[in-house]
Amino acid sequence: MLQETTAAAAAQTGGSNAAALSQMGFGNLLQEMVSNPGHYAVSWAVLLTLTLMSVLSIYWIVTNFIKNVRLKGTSDRVISTFWETPNAQDAIRFMEEQPRFEPFSKIALDAAQAAAHHQRHEGSRLVESLNRSEFVDRALRQGVTRESSRLESGLTVLATVGSTAPFVGLLGTVWGIYGALIRIGASGNASIDAVAGPVGEALIMTALGLFVAIPAVLAYNFFTRLNRVTNNKFDTFAHDLHDFFATGSRVGEVAKR
Repeated sequence: MLQETTAAAAAQTGGSNAAALSQMGFGNLLQEMVSNPGHYAVSWAVLLTLTLMSVLSIYWIVTNFIKNVRLKGTSDRVISTFWETPNAQDAIRFMEEQPRFEPFSKIALDAAQAAAHHQRHEGSRLVESLNRSEFVDRALRQGVTRESSRLESGLTVLATVGSTAPFVGLLGTVWGIYGALIRIGASGNASIDAVAGPVGEALIMTALGLFVAIPAVLAYNFFTRLNRVTNNKFDTFAHDLHDFFATGSRVGEVAKR
């Protein structure tokens, strides 16, 4: 009789434990948040914040990926075509035909416009205060800075999401455990089926925060590396453009002579 009672108690305990484990999923948490939104106001705020962060992160990851793919496919062609075109006017016309997202053509056009503007105002106070080399150099610096800033669009969002999403999820976990402990204390039931469910549901928020943060951190590091390489190409191209518009000699011409 005692063995039967013990077996029945063990079966009942095992069943309650299984039921408690079944209540630790995200679906059960979402169901309780919908059915009783007042008790889960902070959890709703955390969930909506993480959802917004995830949407922004995905948007900028996709946008920057497309931008870098297009840039990689056009940058070398634009640079080589500019230097290989014999006539300077044809080279500038080729740069004007490039799409708006192409940065190297915009830097070259800035230098060309600065050189042309300086030439049109020869004999004026502008030429007296700044020579051709300094005027072109200033235009190139502004162009490189502008295109570098455009290249970094969205990285601030990715860095912010990567650094704050885990803490947002942790806030949801701490507040969820706090509320679960209050409800457990009020009911006086501290069994595993009463504790595991609410605590497990609260821990889901931390997991969601990490799920949002990890892709953002990886993408931020990846795009930062790509931008560093592209910025180096900006600087190299700008130096060559400065020599060309300041002296009139193309890259490699002096060596050939």
